[in-house]
Amino acid sequence: MIKLRNQELIILIVTVVIFAGFSIFLDKFFSTGNLLTLMRSVSILGILSIAMAVVVISKGIDLSLIATLAVGTALASVMSSPDVLPSFDLPFVYAVLLGFLFTAILCAITGILVAYWDMASVFVTLAMAGVIYGLGRTLFIGDELNYLPEDAIWLEYLGRGQLLGVPMPIICFLSLAFIMHLVLKKTTFGKFVYSIGDSGLAARTAGVPVRPILVIIFVIAGLVAYFAGLLTAGAISSINTRMVSGSMIYDVLLVVVVGGIGLSGGKGGMHNVILGTLLIGTLLNGMVIMDISFIVQNLIKGIILLIAIMTDTILNPRDEQTTQQGDI
Repeated sequence: MIKLRNQELIILIVTVVIFAGFSIFLDKFFSTGNLLTLMRSVSILGILSIAMAVVVISKGIDLSLIATLAVGTALASVMSSPDVLPSFDLPFVYAVLLGFLFTAILCAITGILVAYWDMASVFVTLAMAGVIYGLGRTLFIGDELNYLPEDAIWLEYLGRGQLLGVPMPIICFLSLAFIMHLVLKKTTFGKFVYSIGDSGLAARTAGVPVRPILVIIFVIAGLVAYFAGLLTAGAISSINTRMVSGSMIYDVLLVVVVGGIGLSGGKGGMHNVILGTLLIGTLLNGMVIMDISFIVQNLIKGIILLIAIMTDTILNPRDEQTTQQGDI
């Protein structure tokens, strides 16, 4: 059974208060249509946050997740469209597998640069975000907006269908969170992830294959982000690569940090992701309904993220090894 710490209880209480306040004072908030929209948007944010959480627990960060989401999904769409690349015209299932392979290879490169070249993950993933986006747009993806083919009905069901009245994206999010919880808490791989986050040097000394595990972590994060991209496309029958230049990566960071996963590594779990997703997802939805400008929204999110990082620094101080390496 998961026991919530004081910080997590505070997050849960704040979420309930904000949700109740929005329900009372915002006319359109507590409506069936908006709640369904909220659940779908929260699920995509949550799945991306699962990807980020795994990396952060290992004392890293991945700023290329949105690029991976958009380009991998757009590639699958393009490869299955006879109007775009007639020489390919693959069945959509095969195109999805091709996007899976493309994502895995690029994320493995990211992991190799971090693990074997001892490069700081924040800088590697920032650069790889540009590489992934530029490579995809230059070689494969001509248009920013890419539509799903007709044989993507199964994906559209995952993106906007319901099972027993529950939106499929929510089911996908909670199922993935449960699976990742089991992986992190019940498997040897999960124990390795936490030990690397606690101290990479100590983990290596204890015989943990730190470098290969780090590569696998980045590949897993990228594939989870790719899955989030497929759900996004399924919800609206298209994917727009312009989202790479948006602020979604900051929303993901907000979820992870506010949810209580320490940036110092080795702490947190999927319950933190769920708590953070509920809080940030509710806040973002409320700000949209209140018609707060994009600039002001970014200001508010920036202030919250800064306060969350300051709080995390106090609650989870960085050790001497982390300080010397300059890792996040």
